[in-house]
Amino acid sequence: MIRVTLPDNSVRELPEGASAADLAADIGPGLAKAAIGAFAANGDGEERPLDLATPLPGDCNLRLVTNRDDEALTILRHSTAHVMAEAICNIWPETKLVYGPPVEGGFYYDIDLDYKLTPDDFPKIEAEMQRIVKEARPFTRYEMDRAAGMEKLKKEGNPYKLENAERAKGDVLSFYVTGAEPGAFWEDLCMGTHIPDTGRIGAFKILSVSGAFLHGDAKKKQLQRVNGTAFFNKKDLKAYLTQLEEARKRDHRKIGTELGLFALDPLVGTGLVLWKPRGAIVRNLLENYLREELVRHGYLPVYSPNIGRLDLYRTSGHFPYYQDSQYPPMYDRPGAAALQAIVDAYEAGEDVTAASLNEALEPFTGCCGVQIDASALNAEKIEAAKEILRDEEGYLLKPMNCPHHIRIYASEPRSYRDLPVRLAEFGTVYRYEQSGEVSGLTRVRGFTQDDAHIFCTPEQLQGELASCVQLTRYVLDGLGLKDYRVRIGLHDPDDGKYIDNPQAWAESEAAIREAVKLSGMTATEEKGEAAFYGPKIDFVVKDCIGRDWQLGTVQADYIQPINFDLSYTGSDNKAHRPVMVHRAPFGSMERFIGILIEHFEGNFPLWLAPVQVLVATISEKSVDYGREVAEQLRKIGMRVELDDSAERIGPKKHYGRSLKVPYIVVVGEKEAESKAVNVDPRDRDGSKTIPLTELIEMLKQENDPHALRRQNENERAGASS
Repeated sequence: MIRVTLPDNSVRELPEGASAADLAADIGPGLAKAAIGAFAANGDGEERPLDLATPLPGDCNLRLVTNRDDEALTILRHSTAHVMAEAICNIWPETKLVYGPPVEGGFYYDIDLDYKLTPDDFPKIEAEMQRIVKEARPFTRYEMDRAAGMEKLKKEGNPYKLENAERAKGDVLSFYVTGAEPGAFWEDLCMGTHIPDTGRIGAFKILSVSGAFLHGDAKKKQLQRVNGTAFFNKKDLKAYLTQLEEARKRDHRKIGTELGLFALDPLVGTGLVLWKPRGAIVRNLLENYLREELVRHGYLPVYSPNIGRLDLYRTSGHFPYYQDSQYPPMYDRPGAAALQAIVDAYEAGEDVTAASLNEALEPFTGCCGVQIDASALNAEKIEAAKEILRDEEGYLLKPMNCPHHIRIYASEPRSYRDLPVRLAEFGTVYRYEQSGEVSGLTRVRGFTQDDAHIFCTPEQLQGELASCVQLTRYVLDGLGLKDYRVRIGLHDPDDGKYIDNPQAWAESEAAIREAVKLSGMTATEEKGEAAFYGPKIDFVVKDCIGRDWQLGTVQADYIQPINFDLSYTGSDNKAHRPVMVHRAPFGSMERFIGILIEHFEGNFPLWLAPVQVLVATISEKSVDYGREVAEQLRKIGMRVELDDSAERIGPKKHYGRSLKVPYIVVVGEKEAESKAVNVDPRDRDGSKTIPLTELIEMLKQENDPHALRRQNENERAGASS
């Protein structure tokens, strides 16, 4: 018998070979009907997804999944991707499938097909999908040993599936049939997991088709990416499509262009943002908003260069850990860059000839302590090349600010009396995102972080973490982003990207958990979401149309102080190791502003609006008074634009509304005579005439960057009382 422990710690015994579906039926007919999948954990405690029909892996802890669980949509969408792929193959049999994963908000399938799909093709694809769904065919898993599975794929002749199989881990390959038995229905190489049958797909929609390079590499073949989404019912699908339509209206790329905030120029470079004057005003206001608070919290401003020596990043671990997402190194020695290119091409699976490899290695023969045999296998030469490059000197565009701040800390002796040392910088960093992944302001190649690094004693760590959490909440509250959740990112000891120091990880993860607990916030924990050097607290913000965005972050780090051998002199006159805190309330300024544009739909609160008041004159006779009004408003710090042209007042007001200016102030002869203004607010219908002095007092009160924060604090206080 198999002993299965359920989430409530109750235990069920089932015969050998029983499945999760058998367990659900044993519990009750309602659960048997509602269950769509399961997660099982053996002795190591790690949950693994499981189809309902798959035999249980012996004694285990098991959690059944229904459409109410967080993982349900992911499983549903993965299965819908298979249904869409089958439908496309039925209509265009020459299609070669590549891969089709579930993603946030839906799923996609990359395909190789000479015929170029357009939205006009979506209805017939959806009709074929609906036919497959209506048949309620089961998703059936079967496995083959690796050799037999590879032979099967070779006979089928799809090079993409063959490559996927070569990348797969383990001794077996798994396939899923959309039907009861292999060979009789459509099938796909797949790890799973899937819903019990196609009839469980309640509602779906194909959303778009676009180009996508194989593995995101612009040097490889361009494929077609068909995007879609799926839900358990039509009501949820309709709500999601409404959200997408609202998102299109709020697209920061569109609004940012219309408001003249920024430009993305291909001549400058993909993913590199040009901030225009109005956008620079918004960014500067946000930076100053935070800088004022940093002064109150005892932060010290620093500046660091945009590049650094490779050895700096080798010491920190940023190079070569994240070499794939960094710009290529600028090596000192001629020939090293060419050698690096050869290594990258080889590891990307490209055809590298022995002759080209020998040519790249030739300048290094007999140096660096590495012996190179021209007749050796390519793999051996590549290892020799990597050994040479491992110690090559050169520079790297800055991928992170922390190594530079660490060296600032290390530049002078430190005493326990000096700690904590809080160093802050709006520092620009560079990541070489794949061209297909770059998007507006939210995914760029050069971005500025509101970065700070705190160096403290272990005893001070908890207080510093709490202060950073409070600072992040201060920023979010101040901008009306009050709907957020907290996620704790932990390391995965089985993942080689994490620095191997179990004690440091245990101490830092305990500190992070305690900081969240003391803040009074609830949090979810996600294994494998830590930075490579330490765990983190992420603030995931829900915007006004329900989308989640990861913004501020706070991280505890015991490892970088070890890497750089940092120390301070303690009260015992001995050297001690400090602890680091990394924190960035905004995260990336580009990403944060992109999200703000969409959250406010370009209607920034008064204090953040690049143009706060448009003064428009009715005729030439009121021009002098219009200039006087503009000057009076500028004296109280308002950002004013004056339109005293001969244009009619209607187009002038239309221009102000197109820029989403909070207040349009119209002045004519009557207003000039009475020292009044006609005020047309952005957020209220109609206009009214008031004395200029009244407008000045009103704007003084409203132009307060802390108004939204105080409002949110009052709401929280009222909810807790």
